[in-house]
Amino acid sequence: MSQYRIVGQSVKKVDAVNKVLGKAQFAADLHFDGMLHAKVFRSTIPHGILRSLDVSAALKLPGVAVILTGDDVPGANSTGMIVKDEPVLVKINEKIRKIGDPLALIAAETEEQAEQALAAIQADIEVLPPVFDPVAAMADSAPRLYANGNVLAVRKIRKGDIDAAFARCSVVVEQEYRTQMVEHGYIEPEAGVAKFDGEVITIWVSTQNTHFDAKEVARNLKVGLDKVRVIQAATGGGFGGKLDISVQVHLGLLAMKTRRPVRLVYSRTESIINSAKRHPCLIKMKTGADAAGKLLALECSIIGDTGAYASYGPGTLTRTAVHATGPYEIPHVAIEAYTVYTNNPTAGAMRGFGVPQIAFAHEAQMDMLAERIGISPLAIRLLNALRPGAVTATGAELAQSVGIVATLEKTAAAAEMLISSHAAGTKAHKKRGTGVASMWYGIGNTGLPNPAGAYVNLLDDGTALILTGCADIGQGSDTVMAQIVAEEFGINMEDVRVVSADTGMTPDGGASSASRQTYISGNAVRLAAQEAKKVLIDMAASMLGVAPGDVVVGHKELYVRPASGQSPFLTDCLSECRLDLGLPPKSKGQSVPLADCIAQCRMKGKLTLGHGWFNPDTTGLDPETGQGKPYATYAFATQIAEVEVDTESGEVEVLRIVAAHDVGQAINPVNIEGQIEGGCTMGLGYALTEEIQVNEGKILTKNLATYLMPTSLDVPEMHPFIVEEPEQTGPFGAKGVGEPSLIPTAAAIANAIYNAIGLRFTELPITPEKVLARLQAPADAKV
Repeated sequence: MSQYRIVGQSVKKVDAVNKVLGKAQFAADLHFDGMLHAKVFRSTIPHGILRSLDVSAALKLPGVAVILTGDDVPGANSTGMIVKDEPVLVKINEKIRKIGDPLALIAAETEEQAEQALAAIQADIEVLPPVFDPVAAMADSAPRLYANGNVLAVRKIRKGDIDAAFARCSVVVEQEYRTQMVEHGYIEPEAGVAKFDGEVITIWVSTQNTHFDAKEVARNLKVGLDKVRVIQAATGGGFGGKLDISVQVHLGLLAMKTRRPVRLVYSRTESIINSAKRHPCLIKMKTGADAAGKLLALECSIIGDTGAYASYGPGTLTRTAVHATGPYEIPHVAIEAYTVYTNNPTAGAMRGFGVPQIAFAHEAQMDMLAERIGISPLAIRLLNALRPGAVTATGAELAQSVGIVATLEKTAAAAEMLISSHAAGTKAHKKRGTGVASMWYGIGNTGLPNPAGAYVNLLDDGTALILTGCADIGQGSDTVMAQIVAEEFGINMEDVRVVSADTGMTPDGGASSASRQTYISGNAVRLAAQEAKKVLIDMAASMLGVAPGDVVVGHKELYVRPASGQSPFLTDCLSECRLDLGLPPKSKGQSVPLADCIAQCRMKGKLTLGHGWFNPDTTGLDPETGQGKPYATYAFATQIAEVEVDTESGEVEVLRIVAAHDVGQAINPVNIEGQIEGGCTMGLGYALTEEIQVNEGKILTKNLATYLMPTSLDVPEMHPFIVEEPEQTGPFGAKGVGEPSLIPTAAAIANAIYNAIGLRFTELPITPEKVLARLQAPADAKV
């Protein structure tokens, strides 16, 4: 039985009804009188210098209200998550670094008129030699995208004596892995509407971080931050792709120039060409163990292609390096990760943030080691799994909430019951196999301050209002915040309203990324509620004639805490009977209704209003050794996949996935199960079908007909399991699950394919063509 009343319950999402009924207002649904429609004129070459731009013919077309170029940007003319290297509009005689770079903005009376104007603009571009291979881009002789060279960042992690450790290893496996560029594929393309009232520019946008957006708009419009208000519209997914600036600054410029509302909505193709992607990576990994399978050493180099602009590149590759050991304790480590510029499409944040790539590598290494040593894949993972007291590659000691062993044991036990044996293939040419993969994931930004704030107001009638900067992009954070506050105040879910991600009303909650919002904004919201609750408790104590420490809140009443540490709601049979009848419990008759307590507060001039902020306990990483405490807590998971490989066609069908995830405390179990199932589906696409194909900087798979995402027909039988290893610093013990749910899936599928047909694939995606080619290759070429 849960110790909580609302936390731990699978309550309905607070935005579910409006979305189901079509009442939710997405940015493309918004309309204002006199609204203009915008389009962006973009580069079609990957590297060059913009020499001239002729917009005269376009300006004469019917309906065209304005065309803006780089000279019309009054402010910084740059955006970027970490490095401000991406131009809002490329100016004359400045560099173009990728196909899709914005050169001019058009606002017209209709979308069709704006489209016609696009075709009438002429650009003269001096073409420069491009570079598309990140390894080639690292050479001194490579064409340079920036004056300082193409290597944007290097992350090093050093621990122990790597050479001496490898000398002691009984078994060493060494392999090269390649992972592909991947599209987020959110259901709603980028969209927004801006309106200028003569003083404040208000922008409604599909986004994951309104406060960052507002700062970028203010910098580029050269106005005070108080003159910009960004409101998150209902958002149809993000997965990291809506962290970067897309339409926000362009809309602000056009609205300020025209003093009319302006709408900009990307087409699917425009979205795919211009949004950031998952980093394609080249990974070289060497892992050594003793004769029993105990890991001794890991050496790893990673090259990530971040494309033309940094976006989240350095942060992504740092996380890749930090997680290179997997959820295992390895005493000797040497890791280097390079973030490299090329003239390819920009890569940035995507669900998993660099960890799915490295998990594909370290989980293949674990299976290969186990095979060489002669133990099972499960045994080698259990032998080396992190436990409380373990020290990570960055030197951080894990004190508690380390659930990897529990996920291994849970997944193995469940798989034994749920997954059939290999012999159960449907036909002789179809071979079945199972594969296991584990992961760990640091919650929040890596070694950086990443605070969140919140306000909570308990209103006169006992309902509560939450103001949080946390953007709900479909992950259910509004619901989680409401559950936390309802639990604190002892009120019902329907008595809590959440206002989120509106810079004109809510404090900064940071980005909805890094699986951080339940842990960080959840803590901020809980602290705010506790501050407001303290006012209540002090008042109730005065009314009841007891010390504040003796007062407990619950079921819309404030009670005297019973003796001997018993629950105030179960102190006698009467309480139990009342609970059975759905009535609030009584505790020896000593209680005050919540409404009476609030009324007394008001009579005394006291507001039940609280604010809170939370910043996780981390330290930065040493630039030479990578030593530090990058995260305050970690999520852990293990997944087992069962596949069937058609040896005649090369097709791989995933039959079942068993997934156990340590989430600390489940705030909303059904929401977590949904996250796990969604993540597994995304991981299935990453393993088998999805790849942004690029030729000389040009995306070839620029629509959903050619970019192959899993459909409902591809989704296998899934069995999600929640493991709870409460985190002492989390809100009610919660951590996060949004990204971890994706991370081990591709690795588990790849290991299952090896188990089925004896062929190890080290490059994603594992398409039927690749499988068939390996199956038909001469025997000595299959290994």
